[in-house]
Amino acid sequence: MQRSDPWACWQLFSTLVPIAGLWLMVSLIGHASSPVGLKAVQLFIVLVLLVLLSSRCFALMHDCGHGSLFNSRWLNRSAGFFLGVLNAIPQHPWSRGHAYHHKHNGNWQLYRGPSALLTLAQYQSLSKINKIIYFISRHPLMLFPGGFFYLIIKPRLALILGLTEYCWSKCHQFAVGLRDEGWNSINSFRSQLLKHQSSYWYTSGELADLLANNLCVLASWLLMSRWLGVGLFWTCYSLVMTASAAIFICIFFVQHNFEGSYAHGNDDWSYFTAAIEGSSNLDIPLWLNWFFADISFHSIHHLCERIPNYRLKACHTHNKALLHGAKKLRITEIPDCFAYILWDSDSNKLVTLAEANLQSV
Repeated sequence: MQRSDPWACWQLFSTLVPIAGLWLMVSLIGHASSPVGLKAVQLFIVLVLLVLLSSRCFALMHDCGHGSLFNSRWLNRSAGFFLGVLNAIPQHPWSRGHAYHHKHNGNWQLYRGPSALLTLAQYQSLSKINKIIYFISRHPLMLFPGGFFYLIIKPRLALILGLTEYCWSKCHQFAVGLRDEGWNSINSFRSQLLKHQSSYWYTSGELADLLANNLCVLASWLLMSRWLGVGLFWTCYSLVMTASAAIFICIFFVQHNFEGSYAHGNDDWSYFTAAIEGSSNLDIPLWLNWFFADISFHSIHHLCERIPNYRLKACHTHNKALLHGAKKLRITEIPDCFAYILWDSDSNKLVTLAEANLQSV
């Protein structure tokens, strides 16, 4: 768990400088007088690299949320917030939700993954049309519209809906206060907002991060649109955010949804068994591991989330003999994982829709 601030700084530098350089290249290519075909090829190469580096940004933000990238809490929070702005997602609320996943990994009675999977019994009770809707909504191709929604729309929508929810519940009280107390009622309104238990945030810290993130993200969108032009910026930005979100949602999914994954309920759940048998370790090339900040060594990460990403590989290698129960997942096996979208609470295992439909015949 030993953290190194110089190493963490180098990781940020070696990620952020190339991102800045690539966006500069987007500007140069977009405003060049080259043939359209050549510009398209050049932009494609630049955008692929931006997608991979954006995925790395998210992985480093993930480390900050665990407090494992830097030594100090302040540095982790500051770097995490900045990386959250780059990824257009509020880091603090995301990290708190991710901590819940770590606390209950493998306990499918409490946590059913990022897409809220159904139990076998719930699925079998659905009508035929709802079964089709469930199949479509959990199809791998939905990673792309889902990724766009996850980064671009959801954080903005959460703030709007949360503030609307609060204002709706307090509008009459505020109007009366404004009439009786004048502008002093604004301080009361702000104080109550920070204490408000919303459906879209849980603490005042989450609200503050949500507000600050949205302000910074919207400002960055405005500045980038003025620099690159609205059309060029939003075309490139939407593609990068959608693809990178699809990648890390995919990685997160397949590292817990696979054949034989540990999937128990409250009664017999084990944190340590879930970490080893409920987390797959990806067998991917070294260069791809760099872009994912070694999150492919996932069993070790779930055994102890305070291990920095730059020590995961060494820790995994050193303890490899003790991880014989962990799943090793090859790239060619990743598509098969998306079939395991139901939890059979009776047999404590993940099952496919094909298996569920056979049982209901």
